[in-house]
Amino acid sequence: MAFPAAVPEIPAADVDAAARYYVNNLGFTLDWGDDDGGIAGISRGRCRLFITNRAFRRSHGNVGPVLFWLNLSSKAEVDGLFAEWHAANATIVSAPEDKPWMLREFTAADPDGNQIRVFYDFRRDVEQAAGTGE
Repeated sequence: MAFPAAVPEIPAADVDAAARYYVNNLGFTLDWGDDDGGIAGISRGRCRLFITNRAFRRSHGNVGPVLFWLNLSSKAEVDGLFAEWHAANATIVSAPEDKPWMLREFTAADPDGNQIRVFYDFRRDVEQAAGTGE
């Protein structure tokens, strides 16, 4: 069985305010929903997220903030998205950096304290350059 892409649930104090941030600062599209219903779906490319308010989450007991990861396809994509979000006044927690664990990553945050770690795993690039890749 092949699993589909996961859809993280992002806790927010106000779904409408959170959705505005994701749309205006992070380039997502609001697909449906609002704070009155307690949930909204947003997307960008193949990435889908649900934003939920406290009332919607109450019966499930899930609280935030949360951290989720976005796996991009190259170092250039990581750097490009960082530049885009920085120019759009997104809250940047850390700039792009090559980590010892072979990820190029940066971290951004939303107004509710949820964090997004954007990364590319460059291990195969290093292995191929060294002639040890498959």
